[in-house]
Amino acid sequence: MTRFVSRRSLAAMAVLLTLLGAGLATPGSAAASVPTPAEPAYYDVSSPSTAAGGLATDLIQRGYDVLEGPLTHGVPILATAADAQRLRHRGLTVRYVGPLHQPVATSFRAAADTYYGGYHTVAGHEAHNQQVAAAHPDLVALRTIGQSWLKTQGRGGHDIQSLCITKIRTGDCATNTGGTKPKFTLMAQMHARELATGELAYRWIDHLVSNYGRNADVTRLMDTTELWVIPIANPDGVDIVSSNSTRPISQRKNAHDNGCSGTGRGVDLNRNSSYHWDVNQGTKCSETYPGTSAASEPETQGIQNFLSSIYRDSKPSADFSPATTDTTGTFVTLHSYAELNIYPYGWTNSLAPNNNDLRAIATAMSRGNHYDVVHGDGGLNYFAPGATDDWIYGTRGVPGFTIEVGPSASGCSGFFPRYSCMTGFWNLNLPAFMALANAAARPYPTGG
Repeated sequence: MTRFVSRRSLAAMAVLLTLLGAGLATPGSAAASVPTPAEPAYYDVSSPSTAAGGLATDLIQRGYDVLEGPLTHGVPILATAADAQRLRHRGLTVRYVGPLHQPVATSFRAAADTYYGGYHTVAGHEAHNQQVAAAHPDLVALRTIGQSWLKTQGRGGHDIQSLCITKIRTGDCATNTGGTKPKFTLMAQMHARELATGELAYRWIDHLVSNYGRNADVTRLMDTTELWVIPIANPDGVDIVSSNSTRPISQRKNAHDNGCSGTGRGVDLNRNSSYHWDVNQGTKCSETYPGTSAASEPETQGIQNFLSSIYRDSKPSADFSPATTDTTGTFVTLHSYAELNIYPYGWTNSLAPNNNDLRAIATAMSRGNHYDVVHGDGGLNYFAPGATDDWIYGTRGVPGFTIEVGPSASGCSGFFPRYSCMTGFWNLNLPAFMALANAAARPYPTGG
């Protein structure tokens, strides 16, 4: 496996130490929220006879929820106490790491359209999108780009919304490839339970519109680039997550009824793209279930059709044919958690044909957020065929990246970090977003 890893800086550590010093509970500490026997929690699994990589593959095939992160103490998983006991009966060592939830005061009352200390519901994001577009008609255009599964069934659900943020001039923000400005798209909460990602999109929107004409870097960027944002890619899933305001539900997939109970319901939208879709990614109740066919889900169809409409295709269809040097645009999908900047490909460890330039952009991101730079299965413990970042590079030639937000250890780790952790996540990742947006004009300067 070829892997490039950047050295994490003291700046990133300082941010995390500040967060911990603010009284955040470390998973497994006495201050952390104690899980019930049926509630998922974080565990590390190891074997005396199987290497961690092979064990991770085996656990995925058996339907366990294998997570990103280092294999230093074993394979990280999210599981119930009963799951952990079954693994012990197989002769595996299972170490409890910490609870899924951080404690929320019993006196907590969610503000309108928020939950779990301040995270925004889908309704909160939709209201925010409308408010920003109405307040800044010269800077923001709001578009509907698709529908959620429940919406297509006439059972509630949501439109999938996207905002185009730029100093709008004639021809800007059209959903076709005819515009003259390069485009950067940031997409969040494709995996519904990854709360921090949607909030980063929310803050990115506010940062752009509030700093136009005030901050030189933002003003120049908005004068020259279309900055598209898809704040919630999986709105039905987020509705499930936020249905408990103090102990969010661990729903990863969309809400497609497939006969599975609880969080087994649905399709993993980040395995459902039409590029290297793999039927073997999981059975229908597993967390990585790819659906009945490539792009089977309306969310996937809407997102792919939208991205295909705004980005010019600059890459031959063969996997290892490079995109051309006149390619424009960049794309990032936000996930959590493991402090990684991931560049294509994610379905194989073989280097992508534009590897040098892709890695250079990911390295520029790392200078901002101080996350490790990886590709393939590096840092993930698994491959991700059918993922959106691979799809946009493999089919359009546009550099596609994933940022895994948040650390693997500390009170700010996990899918459900305290809302107060968002300040640290934002401060680290804003420079990475700016680096990606600035790369949109000429992402492949060397062609290699």
